[in-house]
Amino acid sequence: MNNTMRAMLIASFALAFTACKKEEAAPVAEAQQALVAPAKDDDAGWKKYLQAVAIQNMGNISNSPFLYYLAPESDPEFQAKYDRQVESATAAVARGVQPGNMLAFGSSASAKMADMIQAVFKDVSADSMKGVRVVFIGDAADNARVQSIIQPTGAEYIFVEAK
Repeated sequence: MNNTMRAMLIASFALAFTACKKEEAAPVAEAQQALVAPAKDDDAGWKKYLQAVAIQNMGNISNSPFLYYLAPESDPEFQAKYDRQVESATAAVARGVQPGNMLAFGSSASAKMADMIQAVFKDVSADSMKGVRVVFIGDAADNARVQSIIQPTGAEYIFVEAK
């Protein structure tokens, strides 16, 4: 993800997060139930959905989350976009993720996102990500596979079923 795109994404999170703080009266469980995953090929809808789910799962994380998204598999450039995201996320995780940060991964291509997470975290040292939260938004069928690669890192793992 280039720096301009990341800056725009962080700015939109800040705005959305501020707006969400004003609605603190709504219980979190009720707010989570209100989110519905968009259609599989709705690229723009999935980007918004990923942002909304990430915001709901911020908890005590105060830094802006890092979002990793894959376009729908129907996108003609899917493989190239997948390869770029794997490279970007692998480089970011290899540099080290400090406690108090959150990484959110989501896509309608849940199995490919799970593949990506496995590729990104395969060389992460045990217990090197304590205090980091990793959120995976995808299909229940991919949860155990992702959880098994994240748990040894010491990161807090949260699964959100896209439904």
